[in-house]
Amino acid sequence: MPHAIEVTGLSKTFGTVHAVQNLSFTAQPGRVTGFLGPNGSGKTTTLSMLLGLARPDAGTATIGGKRYDELEHPALTVGASLSANFHAAHTGRAHLDIARRAIGASPARVDEVLGLVGLTDAADRKTGGYSLGMRQRLALGTALLGDPDVLVLDEPINGLDPEGIRWIRLFLRHLASEGKTVLLSSHLLSEAQHTVDDLVVIRRGELAFAGSLAELQRGTRTVLAEATTRAGHTRLAEALRRAGGEVIDTASHGAHAAGAGQSATQAPLSVTGLEPQQVGEIAFATGVPLAHLSAPGTELERSFLELTGDDQPAPAAATSVAQSAPATSEGASA
Repeated sequence: MPHAIEVTGLSKTFGTVHAVQNLSFTAQPGRVTGFLGPNGSGKTTTLSMLLGLARPDAGTATIGGKRYDELEHPALTVGASLSANFHAAHTGRAHLDIARRAIGASPARVDEVLGLVGLTDAADRKTGGYSLGMRQRLALGTALLGDPDVLVLDEPINGLDPEGIRWIRLFLRHLASEGKTVLLSSHLLSEAQHTVDDLVVIRRGELAFAGSLAELQRGTRTVLAEATTRAGHTRLAEALRRAGGEVIDTASHGAHAAGAGQSATQAPLSVTGLEPQQVGEIAFATGVPLAHLSAPGTELERSFLELTGDDQPAPAAATSVAQSAPATSEGASA
């Protein structure tokens, strides 16, 4: 039976620090849910309460309607990875064998998991010699030992090279397609946006956004559209507004407006509230040929930074995350 993750009114205080405050969200089976927020926003504390590692002051965090400690076989129902730290003298195979004995998985599962995460050739090497990417793969493999319906992963993508990022994206999407519930945390939207279906964004322990990635994009992504003529440009702007788009026609203020029927030299229309495909379809239905249609990729990241209150420029944020990785649980799995 599919297991949804449900967090309702969850709160946790450490002394005078309100780590999590009245947090509520749901992660559904068959979807990858990104749990995003900057360092110190309460992500790890929330995951710890979900997994029974910390007791909430208020609210509930359940899996399939039950707290983690109420599940009949918790380690076989939920696969969790909050760290990629291993005994340096153990081989990858030995680590998985110890873990599978602890949860009651079959011996055959060790080789199956090694194959799933691409570590078969490195299985008998000591984990002290593993790269970050290999340790993250081993951490994910550990979470998969019980073939769980739910995966909870803390920072599974951070620090991976491009090949590793592509691999984990495809792998997590495959797991979701099998009906599993996948909840992964991340500091940066750019790491997760090509992996997740839904987003939960928190700021200072409070919910800032919960919904699909498309919902976050809607109304924040700017689409640039330009017709081949000035007359078509004006008709397109009117049609886009009728469809609910917010349209700014900078050319109407003046400088380069061409006469009707002439080749347009104005700046493109700036459209929010509509997807690029919708703009193209509206232009086609209106009979307006387009000279240009694009969707710059920076708006979504800007919207995320506004939600989290992170006024750091993206490269600086990325550098901060990379530098702090060894001292945190960011190399959780992959």
